Amino acid sequence: MSWWDRLWRWEDTHRLGVDVTITVLLGLALAPASIAALGRRAPGLDAVFVSLCIVGVVVPLAWRRTHPTASVTTIYTCALLHVVAGFPVLPVDAVVPFALYSVALHGPRWAHRTALAGAMAGALLVGTWLALQYGRPAAALLTVFVASIFLVAWAFGLVRRARREHLEALVDRTERLEVERDQQAMIATAAERARIAREMHDIVAHSLSVVIAQADGGRYAAAHDTAAATRALGTIAETGRAALTDMRRLLGVLRETPGAAPGGAAPGILPPADERDAPAGTAAVATTTPQPAVEDVEALVAQMRASGMRVSFVRLGTPRHLPPGAGLTVYRIAQESLTNVLKHAGPDPGVTVMLQWHPAAVSLEVSDDGRGAAADADGLGQGLLGMRERATMFGGTVTAGPRPGGGYRVRATLPTPGARDAADGTDAAPAAHTTTPPRRTTQDPAGGTTP
Repeated sequence: MSWWDRLWRWEDTHRLGVDVTITVLLGLALAPASIAALGRRAPGLDAVFVSLCIVGVVVPLAWRRTHPTASVTTIYTCALLHVVAGFPVLPVDAVVPFALYSVALHGPRWAHRTALAGAMAGALLVGTWLALQYGRPAAALLTVFVASIFLVAWAFGLVRRARREHLEALVDRTERLEVERDQQAMIATAAERARIAREMHDIVAHSLSVVIAQADGGRYAAAHDTAAATRALGTIAETGRAALTDMRRLLGVLRETPGAAPGGAAPGILPPADERDAPAGTAAVATTTPQPAVEDVEALVAQMRASGMRVSFVRLGTPRHLPPGAGLTVYRIAQESLTNVLKHAGPDPGVTVMLQWHPAAVSLEVSDDGRGAAADADGLGQGLLGMRERATMFGGTVTAGPRPGGGYRVRATLPTPGARDAADGTDAAPAAHTTTPPRRTTQDPAGGTTP
C-alpha cells in the first residue's frame, strides 16, 4: 500500500476531526478575504446578510460526509442568495466545487447529478452577471472556466467514489470467501468425523461380535471339548489382532508427522513391540496394509465360517475393477451385515452372501434364515445408517428388511465405472457362478457354537 492510499485511509477513519479542521481553516482563510472584498458596498443590514451567507457557505462543510445532500443544498443556497442579491462572486465561493466533489463522493446518485446541474446553472448565472459588468467576451471565457472547475471536481469525486466502491466490493468478497472457507472447513471436518465414526463402528462392532460369540462358545466347550475351546481362543486372538491392525491404520492417519516421536509413535505413546525391540540406530519401517476391497469379501466369509457361522458365498457375473472407496464400501456393508447376523439372527442361522456383477452396477445381498424382524434390538445401533451413508456417497442404495418366509435380507447396489460401455455389450462375458459349500455347525445348549 502506497503512502497515498494510507493517507486516504487515515482521512476516511477520522472523518469528523478532518472535516471540522478543514471547515475551521477555510473559514479563517476565506471569510476575512470575502468581507474585505465587499469593502463599503455592503453597509448595515446588507453586511449582516452577506456575513450570514458566508457562514452558510463555510459551516456546512463540517457535515459534508455524514449528510452530503443537506450540506451541498445549504452551500448552494447561500452562494446563490448573495449573487442574486447583487453582490459579486466572493472568495468564499471557492467552497462550492468542494461541496460538489463531496456530494459526488459520498451522496446518492440523484443528489450528485442534481448538484452538477445546479453547478452548471450557477456558472451560467455568474457568466450573466459578469457579462453585465465587463462585457460578453470576458464573461463567456470565465463561464467556461467556472464550468470546467465544476466538471473537474465532479469527475474527481466520481473517480474516488468508484475506487471506494471497488475496495468495498473486494473487502466484502474477501469476507464472504473467509466465511465460505470456514464453512467448507466445518463441512470437511464433519464429513471426516462421520467417516472415522463409520470405520470405528465397523471395526469394533464386527470384531467384538466375533470375540463375544467365540468366548461364549469357548466357555461352554472348555468343559467338554478342549480342542474346540482352543480353536475358539485362537479365533479370538486372530480377530483381536486384525482389529488392532485396523485401528492402528485408522488412527495413524490422525498423527501429525512433524510432531511424531522418534520411531514414528505419537508423543506419549509407546511404539509397537517390534519397534521397541529393534536394535539402536535402526529406523523403524512403518508397516501398512491396503484397505479391504470387494475382492476381500470372500476372505471375510471364510473368516466368519471359521468362527462357526454357517455361511456360503455366491459370486455371479464377471468381476470388474472398482475404485478403492467403492470396493471398501462393499466390503464394509458385507462386514456389518454379517455382524448383525451374528448379533440378532439367533442360534445357528444359515447365511448366504451373494455378490452379483451387473452390466452397470454391482450388488451385494446378505440373507439369513434367522429370527428376522423378531430379533431384539436396543435401538442404539448405527449399522444400517452407516451402510446407507457409505452407499449414498457413491450413488448407491441399501435396502434392508425381513424376508418372506422368515429371516432377514440386506441388499446394496452400487454403480460401477464404465457402465455405458458395459451396457453397450462390452461386458458380455459369460457369468461365473462360484458357490462355497457352507460349513455346518451345531448349537450347544449354552448358546455358543461348536464346529
